[in-house]
Formats: sequence, C-alpha cells, structure tokens
Amino acid sequence: MTLRISLRDGEKVIVNGAVLRSIGRTDLRIENAASVMRGRDVMTPEEANTPARRLYFACMLAYIDEGDLVSHQNEIIACLRQLMDAFEAPEAKAACASFAQKVAVGQFYKALADCRWLIDYETQALARVERPAA
Repeated sequence: MTLRISLRDGEKVIVNGAVLRSIGRTDLRIENAASVMRGRDVMTPEEANTPARRLYFACMLAYIDEGDLVSHQNEIIACLRQLMDAFEAPEAKAACASFAQKVAVGQFYKALADCRWLIDYETQALARVERPAA
C-alpha cells in the first residue's frame, strides 16, 4: 500500500520516530509499512494536560516510539482506567472500548481517532461543569 503525503514549506512529519521537516513544498510517497504522523497531529507533553489528552499522548508515543513500547502501553492502561472511572455516558465508555480494542491489536494510529473524540467529549464535559448554574 502506497501512502502519498504533501507537505508545505517547513511542515514536519514523523516517520518511524524520525522528525523530518520539508524544505519547500515536498511530496513524499511511502511505499512500505511505516509509522507516519503529520506534525499537526503531534501533541507536546505540555499539551497533555487532561486525562483524555494524556491518553492521546501515550498512544502517540506508542505509535512513534516502538523502542519504549511497554512503558507507553502501561501509561495507556493507566490513563484508560482513569477515563473509564470518570466517564458515565455510554457513548464515552463505548469510545474507550473501541480505543482499547485498537490498541490491543497494535492499531495505534487508528486508536488516535478515538482519542480525538474523547478529547472533544472531555472538553465539552468540563465546559458544562465550569459553567455557573443560572
């Protein structure tokens, strides 16, 4: 399966843990299996400041840093437990279960989509809690 990526000048992409930055407009074609993450999908440690964001960060690291996979998987389990305990809504628990299934078979990139949903859900839930009662 071939993957084609178009990068703008200065845009970053991570390929198998290596950070690459384009010089000028760049088109890449990846012709074999590789862990690829565009710069806009990368989360910094400072951005991982909520339970759902910490889950995303741990999953992202498991995807791009196979050298420390066991440590990242342990962090994923801890974060997932915290979210499962905190969430009450069935759709949030279902997203956690979907995420866990993907992680269990090593589909970390696909699991990140569930994390993005969980981050949005968490953001909305926190906004409801922080809103003063009228």
